[in-house]
Amino acid sequence: MLLLVGLVGCLTSSPDKRVLQYLNTDGFGKRYTGNAEEENWVTIGDQVTFADTYNAELKGSGRVEIDGTIMVPEAGPVHVAGLTRSEIEGLLTQKLSPYYTQTDIKVQVGAQSKVYYVVGEVGAQGARPFPGDLTILEAVLAAGVPQYTANLGRVQLIRADPRDPMIIEVDITEMLKTGDSSFNIHVQELDILYVPPTILKQVADFISSLIVPFTSTLSSVLQSIFLVKGIQNGNGGFGVGKFGGGVGGGIF
Repeated sequence: MLLLVGLVGCLTSSPDKRVLQYLNTDGFGKRYTGNAEEENWVTIGDQVTFADTYNAELKGSGRVEIDGTIMVPEAGPVHVAGLTRSEIEGLLTQKLSPYYTQTDIKVQVGAQSKVYYVVGEVGAQGARPFPGDLTILEAVLAAGVPQYTANLGRVQLIRADPRDPMIIEVDITEMLKTGDSSFNIHVQELDILYVPPTILKQVADFISSLIVPFTSTLSSVLQSIFLVKGIQNGNGGFGVGKFGGGVGGGIF
């Protein structure tokens, strides 16, 4: 009873202050997030190029550093991570206005690959490049689904968030049978697609989990027996010599 009470206490206890400090409170857990299909946003590693139409010398290009900044003439390091192209243009205009009477900053963003994730009963799990304008049907089929083990009737699109997470279950099998594309929703960057196994696959995995430990143990025991036999037969084992009994390494 005391053990049960202690266990319940552990399960209901809230994280301490140090843990709370590191918990994710924004988006997918990335420091900088946005909807790349609406307007591309800058993150660490992106290439930002800027130029001024009025002042030819005012230009530059740089990769966003780990602290989210790029170097700008006169202004020094400017924090741009998490901003869109138009927001960066406004920020640089503001930063440079004390040094130039007239500016018209234009920015180009060379973004690194955005990703989404596919896990479960698929041929290729993990992060995949996000090309934009991608539907869940296209994403699942591109990952490769085994014909007899993937349950396409209960595919889940998981849009992770610490405040408002969302899971949408999609019946791709029904979509293929009827042609109803109502649930062929667009995938967004950082979405997680989970393809569950079929009932038969779950049963097979369960049986395998019961058998594999036994077969592994049996294999280890047999290997040990054969190893001992090999040592006895080939390395100073007990035997009878050709001309009489005694200890020997084999027949003379």
